[in-house]
Parts: sequence; C-alpha cells; structure tokens
Amino acid sequence: VQLQASGGGLVQAGGSLRLSCAATGSTYGISSTAWYRQIPGKERELVASISRRGDTNYAGSVKGRFTISRDRSKNTETVYLEMKNLSPEDTAVYYCNAEGESIVGFATRPFNSWGQGTLVTVSS
Repeated sequence: VQLQASGGGLVQAGGSLRLSCAATGSTYGISSTAWYRQIPGKERELVASISRRGDTNYAGSVKGRFTISRDRSKNTETVYLEMKNLSPEDTAVYYCNAEGESIVGFATRPFNSWGQGTLVTVSS
C-alpha cells in the first residue's frame, strides 16, 4: 500500500484544515488507517485512527476538535483528518499510516505503510 498525504499548511489559531491521505495498491487489505504527528525532538504520537469497521479513536488532546473519516472505492481509499479550532500546540508534521495484510501468491503478508509527512503550522 502506498500513501500520499496532502493538505498541510499555515493557519491562524482557531482556524481549520483538512488533511487527506490517498492510499493505492492493496487497499482491500487495510485493517486500520491512522494519522500521527511529530514535533521535532519528540516522539511520533497517534492523533486519530479508523478501523475497517469504521470505529474511530482519538488522542485526548484532539477529541472534539478533529474528525477522521474515510472514502472507499474499488481500488483506492482516502482518509481525511478534519481539524478545527487549531492551536499552536497542534503544529507538527502529520503522517498517515495504514496497517493490514496483502495477498502475495498463496500467502498473506502484513504491511505497515507510512505516507510522507505534511507540515501543519498554527500561528498564534
């Protein structure tokens, strides 16, 4: 599975942004997709995730402000992260991630794919 993230940018505090993550390849095998973020010098942290069934999970710091959603088609899947009421503390590089299994021959192979990061900068 290949992931392409987009949508980052500069926004003022209180503003909104929507990130997109387009997945191609063995999208049939995706079991969950997530957004992570990383501030320089700090560990990457989970922001939100969505399972195959549509169950969502959010970090406490973004609950009520961020919404993860997903559009599926035959061979692609796009996951969105709608971010509202942004604060400077949300400034980070945001990464999308997909986990699952793909079929290789007569076997399955797990994958854990990352997209390139997209920078979100929130000014005060």
